[in-house]
Amino acid sequence: MTATSISLRIACAVLSGVLLAFIAPIASAGPTAPDAPLAPAATAPHRPRICLALSGGGARGYAHIGVLRELERLHVPVDCIAGTSMGAVIGGLYASGLSADQIEHALTGLNLTDVAFDRDARADWPQSMREDNLAYPVGMPVGFGNGQLKMPNGLVQGNKLTALLRDNTAQIPADVDFDRLPIPYRAVATDLETGERIVLRNGSLPQAIRASMAVPGLFAPVKIHGRTLVDGGLASNLPIDIARQMGADIVIAVDIGTPLKRADQIMSMAGVTSQMIRLLMTRNVLEQKATLHPSDILLEPDLGELSFSDFGAMQQGVAAGTASALAHTTRLAALSIGDARYASYRDSLPRDAFLPPGTRIDRIEVATQGNVPASYVQAALQTRPGDVYDAAAIDKHLGTLVNTADLESVSQSLSGPPGDRVLHVDATTKSWGPNLLLFGLGVSTNFNGDGAFTLQIGHRLPWITESGLSWRNDIVLGSRDLGWSTELRQPLFHSDVYVAPYASIRRNVINFYPDDNTDAKENSRPLASYMQQELRAGLNLGVPLGNWGAARAGVAQVWTAYHPRSSIILATDNGNGDWSFQANALAVGSTSQTVAALGLTIDQLDDSLFPRHGFYLDSNAQLSLSQNDDSYNLAQARGLWAASHGIYSVNAALEAGGQFGGNRDAPAYLFNLGGFQRLSAYAPDQFSGGYILYGRVTGFAQLSRFDSGPLRGVFAGASLEAGNVWNSARHFARGPWLTSASVFAGSTTVIGPVYLGLAVAPGGTYNVYFQLGNRF
Repeated sequence: MTATSISLRIACAVLSGVLLAFIAPIASAGPTAPDAPLAPAATAPHRPRICLALSGGGARGYAHIGVLRELERLHVPVDCIAGTSMGAVIGGLYASGLSADQIEHALTGLNLTDVAFDRDARADWPQSMREDNLAYPVGMPVGFGNGQLKMPNGLVQGNKLTALLRDNTAQIPADVDFDRLPIPYRAVATDLETGERIVLRNGSLPQAIRASMAVPGLFAPVKIHGRTLVDGGLASNLPIDIARQMGADIVIAVDIGTPLKRADQIMSMAGVTSQMIRLLMTRNVLEQKATLHPSDILLEPDLGELSFSDFGAMQQGVAAGTASALAHTTRLAALSIGDARYASYRDSLPRDAFLPPGTRIDRIEVATQGNVPASYVQAALQTRPGDVYDAAAIDKHLGTLVNTADLESVSQSLSGPPGDRVLHVDATTKSWGPNLLLFGLGVSTNFNGDGAFTLQIGHRLPWITESGLSWRNDIVLGSRDLGWSTELRQPLFHSDVYVAPYASIRRNVINFYPDDNTDAKENSRPLASYMQQELRAGLNLGVPLGNWGAARAGVAQVWTAYHPRSSIILATDNGNGDWSFQANALAVGSTSQTVAALGLTIDQLDDSLFPRHGFYLDSNAQLSLSQNDDSYNLAQARGLWAASHGIYSVNAALEAGGQFGGNRDAPAYLFNLGGFQRLSAYAPDQFSGGYILYGRVTGFAQLSRFDSGPLRGVFAGASLEAGNVWNSARHFARGPWLTSASVFAGSTTVIGPVYLGLAVAPGGTYNVYFQLGNRF
């Protein structure tokens, strides 16, 4: 499978029905009303008016930068630009007054894949979002409201891309006529309802560009003047006629579209849908190419297998564009106007539509759609009337709201005449809400009859009130675990500090083994099997620690009970051929106590699935406030550290926990070990005890990475593990020790991490295991 086919399948699979609805309208809809040619004075009478028509093609559009650089080197003037999709991006930046080198510089040093796919560094997320990311790795946003399930209208909302465009065109107000830009400009989009081609010629330049490249199903549509707009490539991927309508005498057309596949290369329904999209775009491109005049120039950069989502391959795309222009040097050089005249041309590009340096904001208007109050957005803005307009600073402040306030998008623009400059801020609640759903899936098996599965479902209902009250529910449905927790979070004093009443119930299977168990092969059956149940109700105070993590403190009432699930008949050889049999007695127990609870979480991992940098610490303790004989205190801490060099990474994990105070030889809470990354050579949760000490070192290599598609990355690695559980404090950390070593191959996918490996332990114990889902 090629990178191109992988990257295209996300959009293709989602949109087959929608795109079919486009075909008839686009085929029949005529072009929008033509532009009146610009005044002849805009171009010197003794040279032709030269316009660019730049096509769409996603990341393949980096080739446009190489073409523009060659035009500058040859001193070929550009008098107008019409662009579609990525052609609208590069063309719009160039029309705003940036040179080819400035455009490349603005993009260099950025992780353009993260920009294109709206990904922030995980360490910058709020702690609540990082918690959900650990527990719910299935990356598919789903919600429900008004009696129906909902999904977003695009996998990517484009907030980071819009901010990048705005930051680099901040000198241009949001109510500008595109004919007043340094180079007159048009962006082409498609009306989602009618299939009509829409030519954007005024308003917000970043918004127009963003609408032009809203690939259906991948990027969310953009609403402008009551129309819902998507990628212009569906209607006109190479807008030669638009350039002609702008008064072009000579059109330089650059086509960077993805070539069609042969029939024998299409192996799936998604492949058929992908080919259909290409056919649709190819048809309108061929129609446009048929209108080229002998004096026009067509450039078709050879981009090979570079796909529309390879946003990290900028240099490859730029080089292809440069090579294409060099292949037409003779014809392009004929359009050169010489050094002095070219310098004069560049210096004379109009900039009268630009905002004056130091422009101040006279008014601020905040509009919100959904339950998030405008006052919350205004407070996060940290900008007031009278401040100098700083687009980058405003976007930085507003960008945090997309995560912290559960917003789908937040945008800002400045418009209005001098003396009445208005900063407009628009915030939209997630369209797939108000109830948001999260999912996690875990499946583990050793292909020998031992295995487990877990389904996790999270529910989030933010902004129940304007004060920020939210409701959180977490459900665990598994072969060994069942649980449900519910919590209300109420922010205090207009801050991130919150108070949270909560309740939870958990049931899980535990197995008892003797403390001298060093050979799991000989002691493969537990002495006893119990069902442990815990009910808890309490009140927490949560204090976020910036981007580091969160601390919490509270009180709770805890009820714990143990019920036998099975008994084992012990057989004893009396030495004379007679055997005696005795049923292992299983006791029933329960405890009830009031506790004070403390917790600290610090999460600085770059990735929750295969971390390559950072560290993680989760610790909690509960101190009994009751005077019962069965009361107990409990403490637990888990940590993970990750570092990497090149494609190689190493992780080190450590976990410790147990009771302190009270009856330390009669554990009231039990920890489990066994299974993948918990002593991998043994069965899942094979060992249970009141005290735990476990450590692991894992090394792995990142073999490949994909920026889109169902497969995100492929890894191979090995791990060494040691640890055990004990039933009494006097045995804790004094052995015996269980060890395990494993080798594995893994991959991150849209439904979570997947591992296939082999683990071995002393005494001939081994597991060939398959694991879907992560474990600490």
